[in-house]
Amino acid sequence: MATDYVSKQPVSGFEVNTTRSTVPTNVSMPEEMHGNDLEMKTMAIDESDGEPIKREQWGGKADFILSCIGFAVGLGNVWRFPYLCYKNGGGAFLIPYFICLIAGGVPVFFLEIALGQFMGEGGLGVWKICPLFQGIGVATTVIVFLLNIYYIIILAWDVYYLAESFTSVLPWSTCNNTWNSKMCTVSFAAQNYTNCSFSNESASVAENYLECGNYTKVDPVVEFWERRILQISDGVDDVGGVVWQLALSLLIVWLVVYFCIWKGVRWTGKVVWVTATFPYLVITILLVRGLTLDGAQDGIIFYLKPDFAKLATSQVWIDAGTQIFFSYAIALGAMTALGSYNKFNNDCYKDCIIIAVVNSATSLYAGFAIFSVLGFMAQEQGVDIDKVVASGPGLAFIAYPKAVTQMPIAPLWACLFFIMIVFLGLDSQFVGVEAFVTAMLDLFPKFLRKGYNREIFIAVYCFVSFLIGLVMVTNGGMYVFQLFDYYSASGMALLWVCFFECVAVAWIYGGARFYDDIESMIGYRVNLWLRICWTVLTPIMTVGILLFSFITFEPLKYNKTYVYPSGAQGAGMCMAFASMICIPMYAIIKLIITPGSFRERWTHVTTPIFTKERQKLMASHKTDKQTSQVQLVYSTSL
Repeated sequence: MATDYVSKQPVSGFEVNTTRSTVPTNVSMPEEMHGNDLEMKTMAIDESDGEPIKREQWGGKADFILSCIGFAVGLGNVWRFPYLCYKNGGGAFLIPYFICLIAGGVPVFFLEIALGQFMGEGGLGVWKICPLFQGIGVATTVIVFLLNIYYIIILAWDVYYLAESFTSVLPWSTCNNTWNSKMCTVSFAAQNYTNCSFSNESASVAENYLECGNYTKVDPVVEFWERRILQISDGVDDVGGVVWQLALSLLIVWLVVYFCIWKGVRWTGKVVWVTATFPYLVITILLVRGLTLDGAQDGIIFYLKPDFAKLATSQVWIDAGTQIFFSYAIALGAMTALGSYNKFNNDCYKDCIIIAVVNSATSLYAGFAIFSVLGFMAQEQGVDIDKVVASGPGLAFIAYPKAVTQMPIAPLWACLFFIMIVFLGLDSQFVGVEAFVTAMLDLFPKFLRKGYNREIFIAVYCFVSFLIGLVMVTNGGMYVFQLFDYYSASGMALLWVCFFECVAVAWIYGGARFYDDIESMIGYRVNLWLRICWTVLTPIMTVGILLFSFITFEPLKYNKTYVYPSGAQGAGMCMAFASMICIPMYAIIKLIITPGSFRERWTHVTTPIFTKERQKLMASHKTDKQTSQVQLVYSTSL
């Protein structure tokens, strides 16, 4: 007796061949279906018991939601969003932000989570749904690898701040410290000073000061950031030595990350119950205090009142688009990894709505806290809000600590604030590392899912990332950090990946077909707007922003003054292209090595691959509509 696979209509989720293939009766369904023929592929088998290696699942729905919130709601909300908003004219930034959110951010966010849940695989394996574009998985893995190296540097800064907070008087509230210059002052009355000269024309930015009776004054919180924490040099070509306090902080953070994720998502899911919720309490306290400061109203007005002239500049739109994709952790493989640990019939649509609302609301909420303090600082210094501090990546490490100094028992609130930053960053780092590890586990399941191999692999990965990150805790480390932030895991790389994600799912696999798959998982049809975005709006938006960024390209600057040299710009572009090139290169190689005519090759590389477990789940969750349209994929003949 044999089982004959016959030509039938395609079932939502997989197709079969028009040719017949006979296999032994002890195989009820193929391990994987691929192309226009049925290929027998070997699954990863645990040799100890002969059973397929089981994939982990979340301990509960709340673990999944909090993990997504923990990753998406992070330092990008309280650190990156405020400084981009400040850089681009306050309220003017919010208009393109919400347009990009509705037309790109939320639709792609849901696409990634739904795709991960449907395929049951991480960032690499999930793109078997369209084998031609499996390079997307490679690109997202490269991006998240680079992201994990530099994102954790923010936590190293924070740990250093936290250590300095255990004192009776906060060191950034006075000018009586060894690192303070003659420009430092806590009083900004009467700033009309002339006839000043640099004390040492060859000195670095961190060491120089003006020698004159009347000189431009600098807030101690700014000097603490630049001269104590960063000990910043005068350029990326002056790397200098390692700041040992930051190196030690970086090591501590990597150790915490390792021991929080080494046992898998069930353990990580419990950790985020604390790390994802505590920050809201601290932000609320800082906001209440900020709103009671003199000048806070001016800061809020600057935050909410748009400067429509800014909307004519391409950079505002570029920053808004990239911030959406960055803050929603899109194109990193992280959301597909988190979705892959869901049960097949989990209602991920409602989950995504909850996460999206919390994410953007947190950005706006943190913005109120930041700009209330900026309004106070502007009034205190007698300058316009857009000139009160430099609009660089360190904005949050100036505005928030300044707010803390205005509170009673300031050291206590400083400790709570920096613990909050640690929590915000840690859960994002957890998921980022988990996304990379999941990709590797899916790539080498027989080896990495056995014994203690997972724990050993994560330890090696964390150590290598720590060593690479040491270059960002040198005197010139801030310049290297901004290169990574601008090129490696944001901007053009994320937009490029999002474009091809939409093309792969909506145009190659089929938007209508994926809608049917989603219905088979959650039991109802989702809003048609998402499909319109995947098919038309999001690709147009991503391509448009990409073209804008290329046409209006300007050399990267630090704090609007220091222009990166061409060599550093080239290194940054190489980081971006390292991930971007993976998608077209993989597609070209795949087409070349596949045998047959071009039509046969195209059919082969655009037909999805599904494991036996996925096929069974899809068959058991078919909707009534699919059941009426589709025959069984195989029939048994005697």
